[in-house]
Amino acid sequence: MVRFEDLRIFMAAADQGSFSAAARELDLTPAVASAALKRLEQVLDARLFVRTTRSLRLTSDGARYLEHARAALSALDAGRNAVARNKTEISGTLSLSIPSDLGRHVLLPWLDEFQERHPRVNFQVRISDRLADLYRQPVDLAVRYGTPNDSGLVALPLSEHNRRVVCASPAYLARHGVPQVPDDLRRHNCLSFVLGETLHDRWAFRHEGAALTIPVKGDRVGDDGELVRRWALAGHGLAYKSRFDVLADLRAGRLIEVLADYTSEPSPLYLLCVHRMLLSPAVKRLREFLHERFKAFEAG
Repeated sequence: MVRFEDLRIFMAAADQGSFSAAARELDLTPAVASAALKRLEQVLDARLFVRTTRSLRLTSDGARYLEHARAALSALDAGRNAVARNKTEISGTLSLSIPSDLGRHVLLPWLDEFQERHPRVNFQVRISDRLADLYRQPVDLAVRYGTPNDSGLVALPLSEHNRRVVCASPAYLARHGVPQVPDDLRRHNCLSFVLGETLHDRWAFRHEGAALTIPVKGDRVGDDGELVRRWALAGHGLAYKSRFDVLADLRAGRLIEVLADYTSEPSPLYLLCVHRMLLSPAVKRLREFLHERFKAFEAG
């Protein structure tokens, strides 16, 4: 039986024209290289080299065999690389719940990019601002703002320092003025968000160590984060949104942040799952990917 290492030594000797040079290239002794060539010639029952004191050249059998030896080793190397890739290549189906505004405008393009990198990963995506029941619904993961109340959930940080911003369109601010202090919000049309049975109509801030909570009112309430953002873009009022939801709009000037001197509510972003057993290689890779994307997105 032909040994693979003997084939490598044979090819090196043919390329170098010398046993000693082949041995040096492969970090072997000349005696080991010579023994390998003798074994190979015995297995093939053919002389592969013509040896002289100063040179080493292939015989006609050696030249014919060299072509097949190169092809064989190339195929073996390709097979080994394929096995190595398979060990690191991730696969599987991930059922993912993502929030409305962030999901449609930020996450979906990133998920497309992730799948281009990892074509054996499939996504089942649900878009909703409601927190999916990861125990009962067929959902593996959820991207959500805020620290979960359920201690049984594993919360993998995607961006821990994200905060909310008060923002409005330039047209709205031109018509109604720019609020200078949080108490000015009482005199503005504030666009509220309702999640389940909870109406988010009290906007919280901190300033110089003091906590401020302002009850707000307005003529529009929506249960969809994207809807509230669209109202703000259309000039219908002030919105209190996660910075990530409106970051592209702020940078483009479609929305203007107000009350920036006041510390707004934290809105950390997490990738949630039920149990650490769900942290498959695909989940780990997705979390790393999203973490880096949010970091770059925030930096601009």
